[in-house]
Amino acid sequence: MEIFAERTQLALDLVGVFFFAVTGALLAARKGFDVVASALLAGMTGLGGGVVRDVIIGVRPAALEHPVYLAPVLLAVGVVYLYYPHVSRFRRTLLLFDAVGLGLFCVTGTAKALAADVPAVSAVLLGVTTAVGGGLLRDVVAREVPSLFRYDDIYALPAMVGAAATAVLWRLDALSVWTGVGASVVTFTLRALALRYSWRAPLAYRRQAPDG
Repeated sequence: MEIFAERTQLALDLVGVFFFAVTGALLAARKGFDVVASALLAGMTGLGGGVVRDVIIGVRPAALEHPVYLAPVLLAVGVVYLYYPHVSRFRRTLLLFDAVGLGLFCVTGTAKALAADVPAVSAVLLGVTTAVGGGLLRDVVAREVPSLFRYDDIYALPAMVGAAATAVLWRLDALSVWTGVGASVVTFTLRALALRYSWRAPLAYRRQAPDG
């Protein structure tokens, strides 16, 4: 079952890979890594979530089947190599690029899972995995606290909203390129607002008021 045309899926994937790969290359530059390590971290960030998704649903990973997926990774490494000294606000740039990738991948990941006849709920989980997997690998390898696990950083929730919206649109037979882009924009907006206003998820335990 095909949801997006093959070329459309590929185009959306490549854009998402580029934005995520930029975040990996930026982090590598901040850490003082060399260009080879930058390429590895960028590739891991841009391609990791999709590879995990494809392995779970039992298909050959698109990143291994189509070498063109390496192009946005190399482009991201080149852009950061040339322009990193001019990036005055590293963290904000990284977070914005990451938010764009998050928005795109939660939609394309869910759509690809649905196209493989995965049940809708499982497809949503795979969409979230696609969206957060690369960033999780990036942060772990670079010895950063993953955004996914930070109590002061809502990261997975926007991806869940975008993935769920994609599944609902599919169920209503209303999923198209434009509605998919709309779900991506909603995800990006939620993530950007969470960053702007420091929204937080509840902790895993209820804090007790200090004894007076």
